[in-house]
Amino acid sequence: MTHRVLACVFAFACTLLPSRQDPAAPAQPQDPAPKPAAAKQIAADPADVASVDAIVKALYDVISGPAGQARNWNRLRSLCHPTAKLLPIVKTPQGSRLVPLALDDYIQRSGPMLEQQGFFEQEIARRTETFGDFAHVWSTYAGRHALADAEPFLRGINSIQLVHQDRRWWVLHVLWQQEADAGPIPAEYLPAK
Repeated sequence: MTHRVLACVFAFACTLLPSRQDPAAPAQPQDPAPKPAAAKQIAADPADVASVDAIVKALYDVISGPAGQARNWNRLRSLCHPTAKLLPIVKTPQGSRLVPLALDDYIQRSGPMLEQQGFFEQEIARRTETFGDFAHVWSTYAGRHALADAEPFLRGINSIQLVHQDRRWWVLHVLWQQEADAGPIPAEYLPAK
């Protein structure tokens, strides 16, 4: 009896869906890509978004600076696609956990700490793969509170997804994890010796 009820519910639900063969059904859009929510996009410096190298350099530059220095968050906004996500993987007592953040969430959560303590994130190695209009950058980083610090207090890997659209590069996603949580960085993601 339960199977018959479920079958009837499924059949009824299917009658509510438009069919491609039904001439009365609304036309399906040719470009099924979702449109980002309308938000005022900050114009980027063309030099920041002209190439993969330029946008990755700008990404590191914008979050880095000494204690007490405000960051140019509008520059970061100008680098990022309107749908961009910043995705740290953090270690908790229950195991690793992904923390998906919209750009403004990241700025609100991390901005005060970066500006109060000082933070310089420097790329120390990179592997880049591109195809068509997108690129994937494996960017190994070292973090210091001041440029003069002899040793970094953390290292990790940023997985940066970029898309080329509207004659420029955009940061689409940045996924990262620190070496302290993930284990030693493999040799292929470190500078050649």
